[in-house]
Amino acid sequence: MVIRNIIRLMLRGNSIGVVVPAFRVAAQVGEVVRRMPTFVDRVFVVDDACPEGSGDSAAAVEDPRVEILRHDENQGVGGAMATGFEAALEAGLDVVAKCDGDGQMDPADLALLLDPLLDGRAEYAKGCRFYHADELRRMPTSRLVGNIGLTFLSKLASGYWHVLDPQNGFVAIEAETLRQLSIKRLARDYFFENDMLIRLNVLGARVVDVSMPARYGTETSSLSPWRTLRSFPAKLLRGFVRRIVLKHFIYDVTPTALFGLAGLTLLISGSAFGLYHWIRSALERHTTPAGTVILAAVPLLLGSELLLRALVFDIESTPRPAKPIRRIDRRSAAE
Repeated sequence: MVIRNIIRLMLRGNSIGVVVPAFRVAAQVGEVVRRMPTFVDRVFVVDDACPEGSGDSAAAVEDPRVEILRHDENQGVGGAMATGFEAALEAGLDVVAKCDGDGQMDPADLALLLDPLLDGRAEYAKGCRFYHADELRRMPTSRLVGNIGLTFLSKLASGYWHVLDPQNGFVAIEAETLRQLSIKRLARDYFFENDMLIRLNVLGARVVDVSMPARYGTETSSLSPWRTLRSFPAKLLRGFVRRIVLKHFIYDVTPTALFGLAGLTLLISGSAFGLYHWIRSALERHTTPAGTVILAAVPLLLGSELLLRALVFDIESTPRPAKPIRRIDRRSAAE
């Protein structure tokens, strides 16, 4: 009891909950639950209609903090997290974290993940694997390629350009911020983490990277990086448009809206004007006058410049944590 009180003091009196989505992780989820730190108050294991009985494996640990939530039909990792988030909010917890049941995330790292939230430096923390060079070398090539391909698009869509590993699912969020999200509208598949970031930017939440390694064992991932590269870009584009409209046009009219709208108008009009005269010149087989070329080029150049300005304003408007949490293994990085 004394140790528990000391831990509670270190946590500034905050109650901590962890959601563990469980699908085809019967061999690993029990160990994940057993390694859950003592400062965690509640653990919600969501058995997402797992044919292997992952929920039963977690229940076998017989930890009184663990509650098994079961889906009759598989809803995807986003659906499992929505169920776990709602249960955590109903339980009145102050901070809620996500820890996958496949053992790739070490529950011992939860203290690092929670630190910036408990200090009031951020409302949302994400694990980042890219500061550990040794672990990065051991990352499966397919996952590394998939992450690199999606990182830029995720930064553009979410607006969090300082987040280095947007695909990382080891996250923690303040309950007050979580309540402001439309949990039922969160993506139900593996787009869940990206969707969270996009919606958090609209809320003005501060997001921080927390350096920690990932672990890769014998588990089989149900996420295909190539399928993700095919399906995510369209979802990221929709998320980007929704974020820009809500943040810069509806909730507030910002320079991003003004420069973006003007730039897009000039870019489209210049492109249409130039394309029309190019086709006309090709059909009539005559050289396009220099003045016509200039009339097409000027709005194209000016529109591009205004769109770049809009992007800069969007980046500058993104809330940043009070202090970055980055512990870089410089020795291994230099090797």
